[in-house]
Amino acid sequence: MAYSPDVISYLFGGVVLIGGIIGYVKVGSLMSLGSGLLFGSLVVYGAYRTSVNPKDFVFLFAVSAVLFGLMGFRFFKTGKFMPAGLVTTLSLLQAVRLGLRFGN
Repeated sequence: MAYSPDVISYLFGGVVLIGGIIGYVKVGSLMSLGSGLLFGSLVVYGAYRTSVNPKDFVFLFAVSAVLFGLMGFRFFKTGKFMPAGLVTTLSLLQAVRLGLRFGN
């Protein structure tokens, strides 16, 4: 099977990684750094798996759904779009995009 990069997922992972780093640099939040590195790495790993085999999307779907839940709770609690609302929105879009594959 040919390698076809899942560019959208790689970009999503990059946003999460960079967001964690920015959170650390701006306010010194180790939680932002740790969460960004952890979840960004998981998304990039899932993007790699999906790129190698497009039918291997369940891991990436699960990571996106968990990220949606965690950041959605944070967004609901704080009401601030940055960064929680942005990551919630991107996670939801990613989960829906991948969830549509379940029927195929």
